[in-house]
Amino acid sequence: MDFTGNRGCLVDDTRTLARHHNGSLWITCVTEFRGWRHPLDQPHRWTPLFFLDDAVALAAGHRPCAFCRTDAYRSYRDAVTAALGSERPIRAFEINALLNSERLRRGRGISRASDRRLWTAVLDDLPDGTIVVGENGEARLVRGDSTMAFSFDGWLQPQPRAIGATVEVITPPTSVAAMQRGYKPVLHASVTA
Repeated sequence: MDFTGNRGCLVDDTRTLARHHNGSLWITCVTEFRGWRHPLDQPHRWTPLFFLDDAVALAAGHRPCAFCRTDAYRSYRDAVTAALGSERPIRAFEINALLNSERLRRGRGISRASDRRLWTAVLDDLPDGTIVVGENGEARLVRGDSTMAFSFDGWLQPQPRAIGATVEVITPPTSVAAMQRGYKPVLHASVTA
């Protein structure tokens, strides 16, 4: 399954990339829904981003769309609700606020990689679908008793999980908590190939 992300309109009136994001609603949608087609770079409309899989989208700070991915959204919402110990289902705007506080430090501009908020955890404690920083600075997917390196073609180079190792985590804490409480991200086919 292919995924697209929405961070608002990222282009200016000349269709030139002008910003990293526009607002705090960062959702992950399916690329095919009801036959609808969306332009790639239309001014004053949301600009689609594309993700290898759900794990990459979560690591980027997105959550499932409640409209085109209703079941995934409910599963994610219910898992976040459980993680927070709330008696009522947490609302989308509350999830957005949590993720917004966990994604980036304050900053401006198109390139925001250095503004990414990382956090540390013991690798053994992280659920499948979490993305961490590997020994060589590469993004690695946690999967079973191994981690796999990101590439635009899929997940490669499985390595055993380093038992007891402390790692920097790219996936925001809210999404990790959701996966710990039962949310199952859709992973690229290369994970099981």
